[in-house]
Amino acid sequence: MGEQWRAQFDAEVTFANGGGLRTDGFRLDIPGRDIADDDLAALFVRHLGLLMVAEVRITGKTLVEEPHKGGRGVATEADPEGATGASPRRPGSGTDVDHGRRLVELSHPITDGMTTLPGWPAPRITEWLTREASRANYAPGTEFQVGRIDMIANTGTYLDTPAHRFAGGVDLAATGLDRLADLPAVVVRVPAGTRAVDRLLLAPYDVAGHAVLLHTGWSTHFGTDRYGAPEAPYLTGDGARALVDAGAALVGIDSINIDDMSPTAAGERPAHSALLAAGVPIVEHLTGLDALPPTGFRFTAAPPMVVGMGTFPVRAFAVLGAA
Repeated sequence: MGEQWRAQFDAEVTFANGGGLRTDGFRLDIPGRDIADDDLAALFVRHLGLLMVAEVRITGKTLVEEPHKGGRGVATEADPEGATGASPRRPGSGTDVDHGRRLVELSHPITDGMTTLPGWPAPRITEWLTREASRANYAPGTEFQVGRIDMIANTGTYLDTPAHRFAGGVDLAATGLDRLADLPAVVVRVPAGTRAVDRLLLAPYDVAGHAVLLHTGWSTHFGTDRYGAPEAPYLTGDGARALVDAGAALVGIDSINIDDMSPTAAGERPAHSALLAAGVPIVEHLTGLDALPPTGFRFTAAPPMVVGMGTFPVRAFAVLGAA
C-alpha cells in the first residue's frame, strides 16, 4: 500500500457524563503523512470505541513512518474497508434483543390542531364526505367516510429530501426506497444535557450504509412550549459532515430540528445543508428511540411519492429481531 504513517501523541479525554482519562505516547494508524488534531482526536475516539466523549485534547504529536498495526477507520491490506461495522465496540452492546420479530413505533400521531413547530400552521382534519351524506350514493346499509386534512408538509414526524433545501434537488418522488426503507440502523445515545452532537460523539459508531438515529430524549417535550426552547439538542455542521464522509444513508433526530434553532445560530442550517447536499435524507421529530437497541434492527421512514415537494410526514418505525 506504499508508505504508511502512524501518529504518536498524548491525549486527555473529557466525557460528557463526567470523568475523563489520559494516555501518554499513544500510537495510532493514520491515513496519510499528516493529520489535523481534530481529525486525530476523532480517529482516536473511534479506534477505542469511546462513547459520550465531550472533548479530546491532543498534545505532543509526532508522525512516524512505520507499518500500520490495524485501527478502526484506517484501511490496511488485511482490511481495505478500515474495520467497518454497525456499532461501537463495547462489552454487551449486542445486536439482537429479541428472538422474535417486533415492530417499534417511532412517529408522533398527527391530530387536529397539533403543534409541530411553534408559530407554524396546525393541521386541520375534517370530513369531506360524512357517512350520513354518503348513504344517498349507495345501496341501503352501505356507507363510507372520506376524510380531509389540510396541513403544511412539516407536520408531525417528517422526512426532508434535498429539494427541501436546494432548488433543483431531488424531491420526494425521486428519492429511492434504498434511502428510506429497510435500512440497517444504529442509535447514538446523546448524554442528558448535551445540546451539540458533534463529531466526537459520533466517532465510535460505524455508520456506512446505515440510518443514524440521534437519541437526545427531547421528544418527551413534544407538544409543550419546552419543545421549541433554545436549548433543544441538535447536530453540528461538523458532525453532519462527518456522517456524510462516513457514508451514512439517512440521519434522524428526536428533537425539534436537526440544526440549532437558538437565536445565536442566526438562521444558519449547516446540518441540513451538508446532509441534503450529499443526498442524505433527514427525519425530524422522531420519538420512541429509547425502546431501540444500539444496533441490530432495521429502520423505515417512507413518505408518499409527491412530485415537487421536498418534505412530508412519514410513518417511521423499526423492525427488531428475526424476519
